[in-house]
Amino acid sequence: MAENETADASAGAVLRPGRSADPVPQDEAGNQPPAEQGTTSPAPDAEPAESSGDPQEGESASSGEDDEEDSERLLAESRQRKLRLMLRQCDRVLLLDFDLLAMSDWPDNFQMAEARRARDVWIFSALAAASVFLSGLTGFVPAWVAGGGLGAFAIILLLGVPFVRRIYTSRPSYMDLLMKRQRMVRDARKHVAHLEGEDGLVWQCTRLAEFNPTLKHPRFSRLVRLSEQRILPAHLSRREHIRLYLIYLLEAEKGYTAAQQAFFEGNQEAIDRGWKTVAAEPQQRE
Repeated sequence: MAENETADASAGAVLRPGRSADPVPQDEAGNQPPAEQGTTSPAPDAEPAESSGDPQEGESASSGEDDEEDSERLLAESRQRKLRLMLRQCDRVLLLDFDLLAMSDWPDNFQMAEARRARDVWIFSALAAASVFLSGLTGFVPAWVAGGGLGAFAIILLLGVPFVRRIYTSRPSYMDLLMKRQRMVRDARKHVAHLEGEDGLVWQCTRLAEFNPTLKHPRFSRLVRLSEQRILPAHLSRREHIRLYLIYLLEAEKGYTAAQQAFFEGNQEAIDRGWKTVAAEPQQRE
């Protein structure tokens, strides 16, 4: 008997009929109870485990963005400070009197030549009348001719007097034109001295070359050097020098306008981004 059971066991497992399985208990609503702890459930816990590193990465990303924003703010603050200083040093270009430095009423060479010719004729006529009078004193000419020469000499001299000259002609004399030129140069030099001030203006406006490269032209180098030495007005003795100074200030005014526009744009951007230190208003000159 035992040998038969051993043989059957060695032959393979045999299923024998038994009692029926116990029924699965249900709740009152008819739903099945949750699975046992031993059963495998979906792995929702894996997601928190995987996402456990996201806060650190987010913090590093946010810190990187903050550092980048700080660097941008520092750069913007430095540039606004530079523009503010530039505008403060060169704001006197706005006081430029174009008509005074342009000298539009400057007597040209033709007027000077014509006035010089009229002066030479007047001098020659006066000398000729004086010669006739002196010849009459020596007896070379009759007395009545000498008297006529004396009268002509007196009339010619009177015609050269300024208030008498204005009666018969409106043309300025050669002396008037010379005095007019000197007066215009003197007024222009006074205006240049006012613009330059004690610290000089031209050499400080060289920073505006960032917005107008024309200011770097070599022909302005002498003006810049004299302005830095505070002796520029004394060396502007000719019209060509004053006109060169005027050209420089016009170019500097263009650069000043561009720099002012850049400052306002940077200030508006700082206000939009909430940078209070960058958006500070420029100090007014006392």
